[in-house]
Amino acid sequence: MKALGFAAYSGMGKTTLLEQLIAALRARGQRVSTVKHAHHDVDIDIPGKDSWRHRQAGASEVLLVCDRRLALVREFEAEQDLDVHAMLAELDQRVDWVLIEGFKHGDLPKVEIWRAPDADSGKPAKPLRFPDDPQVVAVATDNVAVLPVQPPAHITLLDLNQPVQIADWMLANAARFEYQAPQGQTSNKE
Repeated sequence: MKALGFAAYSGMGKTTLLEQLIAALRARGQRVSTVKHAHHDVDIDIPGKDSWRHRQAGASEVLLVCDRRLALVREFEAEQDLDVHAMLAELDQRVDWVLIEGFKHGDLPKVEIWRAPDADSGKPAKPLRFPDDPQVVAVATDNVAVLPVQPPAHITLLDLNQPVQIADWMLANAARFEYQAPQGQTSNKE
């Protein structure tokens, strides 16, 4: 399994790019999973449904299954400082790729997504992460000419508007992104 993160400020287009990359990788026969870090309370369960009622009654995990999918809802006893490696351990290790949205402080290789602000907005450009983040292996941008800092040669520049080319770059560099769990951490999904 290869793991590659995608980090950016809100509104830069992470989710849109990941949607396009998933489709491009699937078109090439790759199996893709994703991990999405949310900065707010998320609930995929529907109030009043049986699985929701199970959680409300105190179940710490509810596994909802049918013949086409499963969904696991796990309640934490207290707020957790989530670790991307623990989340990766939850996934089926037989997939080809795991695309990780968020976890910008994680220690996995990542693509930084950066967009120039609209000229009419009057907002300053967001700072780039790569000068301070050694895990950034590429910058995907919509406008190379206005990057506040040009990346060094070891960081690849990608065209954010060409997701097929980004998928090609990922496949050509797949060996760089082969995931190795940290020492002492194993998956329960092999």
